[in-house]
Amino acid sequence: MTRTVEHRTGRTPAAAAPRPWDRFTTRVPDLLAGYLAFVATFCLVTALIPALRAPLYWVRVVIEILSFGAPPNLATAAFLGILAAAVRRRMRAAWRFVIGYLVLGRLLGLVDVLVSTDAPEPVEVTFGGDVDVWLRALFGALALVVLLLARNRFTARAQPGNGWRALRLYLGLLVAGTLVGFGVLSVFPGTLPTAGDRFGYALTYVLGGLGTPEVTGVDGTGPRAVMGLCGLFGALAVLAAAYVLFRPRSERRRLEPDDEQRIRVLLDGYGDEDSLAYFATRRDKAAVFSATGKSAITFRVVGGVSLASGDPLGDAEAWPGAIRVWLDEARSYGWIPAVMGAGEHAARAYAAAGLSALELGDEAIVDVREFSLEGRAMRTVRQAVGRVERGGYTVRVRRHAELSAEDMAEVIARADAWRDTDTERGFSMALSRLGDPADGACVLVECLGPDGELCALLSFVPWGARGLSLDLMRRDRACENGVTEFMVVSLVERARTLGVDRVSLNFAMFRAAFEHGERIGAGPVLRLWRGLLVLGSRWWQLESLYRANAKYRPAWRPRYLCYATARDLPRIGIASAAAEGFIATPSMGALHRRGAGAAEARAAALAAAPAPTG
Repeated sequence: MTRTVEHRTGRTPAAAAPRPWDRFTTRVPDLLAGYLAFVATFCLVTALIPALRAPLYWVRVVIEILSFGAPPNLATAAFLGILAAAVRRRMRAAWRFVIGYLVLGRLLGLVDVLVSTDAPEPVEVTFGGDVDVWLRALFGALALVVLLLARNRFTARAQPGNGWRALRLYLGLLVAGTLVGFGVLSVFPGTLPTAGDRFGYALTYVLGGLGTPEVTGVDGTGPRAVMGLCGLFGALAVLAAAYVLFRPRSERRRLEPDDEQRIRVLLDGYGDEDSLAYFATRRDKAAVFSATGKSAITFRVVGGVSLASGDPLGDAEAWPGAIRVWLDEARSYGWIPAVMGAGEHAARAYAAAGLSALELGDEAIVDVREFSLEGRAMRTVRQAVGRVERGGYTVRVRRHAELSAEDMAEVIARADAWRDTDTERGFSMALSRLGDPADGACVLVECLGPDGELCALLSFVPWGARGLSLDLMRRDRACENGVTEFMVVSLVERARTLGVDRVSLNFAMFRAAFEHGERIGAGPVLRLWRGLLVLGSRWWQLESLYRANAKYRPAWRPRYLCYATARDLPRIGIASAAAEGFIATPSMGALHRRGAGAAEARAAALAAAPAPTG
């Protein structure tokens, strides 16, 4: 695990230093989100553990004087938790709601005291009389000033129409919960004498138990189980409506032909820098470019996470401009920025822009000029290749452009038939399309059985002018073990005829832990970490991928995950799993377009698109 710490501000000596108040308002969203999360946790704990309500009542008093009600209620806890997340994402809708919910509520309470002609009733605080009301008004006014000064810090826009959708959903669930509660109370009424009391009781607790018998007019009480059921419906209504209201703007952009053409121009000029660069041409990604057009970042928004992969494209000196555009867009829509599989140079560039870097593992790279089957270390590969050769297997290596339409159709059909999952997997290190005329420079390695039938295949995308990067690996389960080694070695042996000097194979996650953890003298922490990874390898191909790569004695190149804050890592992990195809999403199947039918139109559009200027 590593974290890069290089930061560059680019500030000139004449630049004015930021005012202290500006630095404070920059922190307001995070401070407010932390406070809301604390209050949500307090409401949740006191709702689930009634014994804590009395000893922690003074905490509730302080919270209610400083801000707003903090009842022991699941609905309130659910809402405040989602509101905290929206505030942390700097959603402008959350800023508006906080002002209305927190500040104006306090001021309206003050107005009620001023215009009331009745004697004030003591409230449940230690001050008595109206002192607490004036304190709430004071803190409300202070909060209003702070929020107004920090209004420019809340820049993220929500999905258009979220407000009306959230209101309809909330009212629908409230009605459903009230009717269900009323129905149950009709069978188990408790001490509620009339239908009106039962309906009012159900509505009261669906709304979170708000109000008193004097206010609601309810005479009697129902079973505690009904109270909990109604409260659960209320919590569900708040949770669902708040999720819809504060949902970040979705991103439906895909890679347009003109953007893909600009990316391919950058690949022609700078594709040698990153083995994953060609995967930026995936059509399920969107692209942003630096102001000069010399650099670009491609990304996909998954579950509110703006997920980029690999290094930025283009001139490394222009990377900061593309990173800045990408981060600004993520902030403007409330997306969480993250990068999967960045190289070391790119990780430093992302760190300079304010992200942190975590080493995920290593990429295996075979140097064609130094590769040899000689020596004891290569005995396993040598034996596998010899066994397959004696079995009568042969290998054919061709560029995709050399295949006829019929040959490619057969390859696509076999690849689909040998796939272990219903949909294609891959995002950061997979193209997820086969047979597209725009990918004619890709290399196909086919293994033919003794009967001359295709039994396994590998597909590689270009890595600049003199490299290849593994994209697809498929095989018939009935063919001889060792065909993969046979195809890799055959490709390396014929690489010079293709003008290839280096080949990038699979990515080995946590490679260093597997390699160093089994050495003599490894410490207990490293051994424990390796043991956990070995255990996890029963469900995920962690150790097997490492050993499958290590047998070729490659050079290892580290890859990093870049992220904004550590608390985002769980969401980033889920989004990454969804993007890679390990978690199914409804729209994933439509994104993996293969075959010549749809691809020919795409290739024609690319050919007609103008090249970028500048």
